Amino acid sequence: YFALKMIGDSPDAPHMREARAAILARGGAQKANVFTRFLLALYGEISWDAVPAIPVELILLPRWFPVHLTKMSYWARTVLVPLLVLQALKPRACNRRGIRIGELFLPGGAVASSRAAHQNPAWAAFFGALDRVLKHAGPFWPKRSRRRAIEACVVFVSERLNGEDGLGAIFPAMANSVMMYDALGYSETHPERAIARKSIENLLIVKEHEAYCQPCVSPIWDTALVCHTLMEVGGADTAARVGRAVEWLKPRQVLDVKGDWIVARPHVRPGGWAFQYNNAHYPDLDDTAAVVMALDRARNECDATLDGEQAIGRGREWVLGLQSVNGGWGAFDADNMYGYLNNIPFADHGALLDPPTADVSGRCIGMLAQLGMKSGERELSDGIAYLRKVQEKDGSWFGRWGVNYIYGTWSALAGLNGAGVAPGDPAMRHAAQWLIAIQNEDGGWGEDCNSYK
Repeated sequence: YFALKMIGDSPDAPHMREARAAILARGGAQKANVFTRFLLALYGEISWDAVPAIPVELILLPRWFPVHLTKMSYWARTVLVPLLVLQALKPRACNRRGIRIGELFLPGGAVASSRAAHQNPAWAAFFGALDRVLKHAGPFWPKRSRRRAIEACVVFVSERLNGEDGLGAIFPAMANSVMMYDALGYSETHPERAIARKSIENLLIVKEHEAYCQPCVSPIWDTALVCHTLMEVGGADTAARVGRAVEWLKPRQVLDVKGDWIVARPHVRPGGWAFQYNNAHYPDLDDTAAVVMALDRARNECDATLDGEQAIGRGREWVLGLQSVNGGWGAFDADNMYGYLNNIPFADHGALLDPPTADVSGRCIGMLAQLGMKSGERELSDGIAYLRKVQEKDGSWFGRWGVNYIYGTWSALAGLNGAGVAPGDPAMRHAAQWLIAIQNEDGGWGEDCNSYK
C-alpha cells in the first residue's frame, strides 16, 4: 500500500480501498510484524520505541551469552546484523514526495510488540521487560563501544557480501546491507555498496506488464532434482545431459570457506553445496545431500567418466559432521536448538532458529543409505530414530522447507525407504494410510501454506 501510494496510486482507487480495509480489519498498521515496523520506523511513520530494542553491541558479546548471533539461524543472522546498525543510527528513509499512511492506523491503537501465538507467556514477559530496560538504557550506551560494534557489523557484512549473489544470497539481508552502507555514508559508487545494490538488481524480474523481486534463486537445488528426474526417466541423451549438469555442479562445492557453521563444528572440513549460484558462507545440508545422491547415481548409471568420487566423499563427510545431537539434521547449522530465543520480541515470526527437521533429515538419511551406510551404523540409526520420534500422531511429518506435510512425509518416507525400513513397518504404514486419507476427490493431492498455521 505504501509503495503503491508513493508511485502515485490514488488512495481512492479500488485496489487501494480494498487493501486499506483489509489492513484496518486486522487491527491497523500498528499490528504489523517486526520487520514491517522496522521499515515504518525508518520512514518516520512510527516511533523507534515501537520496534524491539536490539543493541548493536550484541555483536560484541561472547558466545556463552544466552542471546548470541551464532545461536540464531543463518537467515536471522544475515538479516539482523545490518539491521543492528540501522537501529543504532536511526536514519530517515528517502521519501521525496512526503507520502504518509496515517489512514492505515486505527485511532488510539498502541504500536508495540505483543506476544505472538508461538511464544511462551513467561518467557515473553521476561524478554518484554528486558526490551523496556534496553530502550531506557539506549541513550546511555558508551559511544566507544557503539563505534566498535558498528565497525564489527560492517566487517561481518563485508566479509560475507558474496559478490553479485549478495549477503546470505537472500533479499532481506541484501536490502538491509544496502541501507546500512547508505546510512554510514558510503557513496553509491563505493565498491561494497555498489555490489550489494547489484545483488538486488539481479533478483528483479521485469516484464512488460509486471515486475517482481525474487527472494532468492535456487539453481543448484533445481539442477540436482532435474538430474534425478532425467535418470529416472532415461532416454538416449540422458548421459550427455546429466554429464553437463554434473560438470556444472562439481566446481560449485564449497571446499575452502569455513562458513558460520564452523562455530558449532570447528573440526569439520567444508564440503557442502549452497542453494544459490554462490553462497560460500552458507551451504546447506538439503542441497548437499541431493547433489551427492545425483553425483553418485550419475557415476553409476550414466557414464564411468563422470567421476565425482572426491566431491561425493567431501559432501558425505560434511553431512555427517553436521548431524545434530538428537540424530537429525538442520538446514545450515548443527544443534541450532535454542528454543527460548523464539520468545524475544524480534522473533514474532517464530523462525529465528534452524533446528533439525524431518524433511532435511530424510534427505540426509537417504544419501547415507545410497552411499552404502547400513542401518545398524550409529549415524544412520540415530537419524532413523529421530524421524520416528518426530512423526506426527496422524502419521505425517512436518516439512519446513516445502509445503508442508505432504512434502515432509515424502521426504521422510523416501529416506526411510532408502535406509531399508520395511514397507510394513508401523511408521511407514501409518504415513501411507495418512497419504491415502488426504487424497482429493479428483485423484490428486494438494496443500497450501495455511497448513503451517
